Amino acid sequence: MADLLQSFDPATGDLVWQGEVADAAAAEAAVARARAAAPGWARRPLDERLALVRAYAGVLDARREDLARLISRETGKLLWEARTEVTAMIGKVEISIRAQAERAGTSETAQPFGRAVLRHHPHGVMAVLGPYNFPGHLPNGHIVPALLAGNAVVFKPSELTPGVGAAMIAAWHAAGVPNDVVQVLQGGRNTGAALLEQDIDGLLFTGSAGAGRHFRRMFVDRPGVILALELGGNNPLVAWDDETDRAVLANLVVHSAFVTTGQRCSCARRLIVPEGAAGDALIAALVDLSTRLPIGAGEDTAFCGPLIGAAAAKGARAALGHLISTGCRVLLDRNRIEGRGDAFFGPVLLDGTGLSLPDAEIFAPVLTIVRVPDFAAAIAAANATAFGLSAGLLSADPALWDRFVAEIRAGVVNWNRPTTGAASAAPFGGLGESGNHRPSAYYAADYCAYPVASFEAPGLAALPIPGLT
Repeated sequence: MADLLQSFDPATGDLVWQGEVADAAAAEAAVARARAAAPGWARRPLDERLALVRAYAGVLDARREDLARLISRETGKLLWEARTEVTAMIGKVEISIRAQAERAGTSETAQPFGRAVLRHHPHGVMAVLGPYNFPGHLPNGHIVPALLAGNAVVFKPSELTPGVGAAMIAAWHAAGVPNDVVQVLQGGRNTGAALLEQDIDGLLFTGSAGAGRHFRRMFVDRPGVILALELGGNNPLVAWDDETDRAVLANLVVHSAFVTTGQRCSCARRLIVPEGAAGDALIAALVDLSTRLPIGAGEDTAFCGPLIGAAAAKGARAALGHLISTGCRVLLDRNRIEGRGDAFFGPVLLDGTGLSLPDAEIFAPVLTIVRVPDFAAAIAAANATAFGLSAGLLSADPALWDRFVAEIRAGVVNWNRPTTGAASAAPFGGLGESGNHRPSAYYAADYCAYPVASFEAPGLAALPIPGLT
């Protein structure tokens, strides 16, 4: 009898979804079906694939409220934010169509002998491993361009959000995409490992840096498998402004660090401020605002919800305890919320100035503040990480921004906007421990197809051979 996978609402503990765990045999069978279906899907005229992908967007639109409520229940995400996730999923379709045409389409130029043609071909069978924090939007950002390019897809959602994964694949099938072209395998680490052992052509992954390192090692002797790894970050936010209202600065810090209850890979984890009165005033305003941030669940009007589950909260509390043991001074600690379950974890502010801190991502609303003497030291502190996903500068001085954007080492660099701000119509990804130089979002088209360059002549003609008459 197959093992049973269940997901639960982090806010209430209620059962949300249950189904069978896919074992190694199921993974093998799924990839075999995808392998058989891939050539036919790739040969379909592009216009047909475009129509089916647009039909998928229509299915999502028709089901948007049900899907948003499922995302909210399965992740603990507040309903208002879950609705924005579904909107982003729908919007991803037209953006991906534009990206595919621009970055992975067909073009030709005239040559004396005929023409030079650039085409793009699908890789074949792509494995997609999805995260729990955006269980619809992030895997959607891999699956849509992969299918547009002509690949078949086998998707394993996070074991914490299987219901959303099942709903996504059901929407693809309802849109008319053949069942074997896009499939779902449910399960945890063993199911994912079984999938990756199969004859796949690509792994499209969003998740932790540790998992990314594991996959690099796993595929070192399989160079034919393309890896697109979108990983985490220990992201810096530099606040260097003594003119702007401190409440405005604090607001932007909160939106950087605590949105989605800190469960975004682009959340600010480190706040870098100047020593002295300007930094002190910002910190005071930040503590005040963070103390008042409303925490809720479901349809509540609130800013933060629970973490994905009690186990995640336990891990975050252990990491918080380690930071405190290294000497971090607690400025605000709301890691437990009175009257709420163990999964709820509110904003935490620490002062880590002068300490040697772990270069690690805590996937929770924990922000460590570092005070530095000058802007050069601020940039040095911001770059003092093996990660390189997102970074931000809060300053009214354009000259500081010019210096910051030129010297900072990150793939998403924002000015006077939250570090989490990113557009689907731009590339998204980082370097170092944050990725492998294959950014997603608009650039996902690049890793879903490979270029084929051709010289083409309409007839046969001999070429000159030097030395022969």
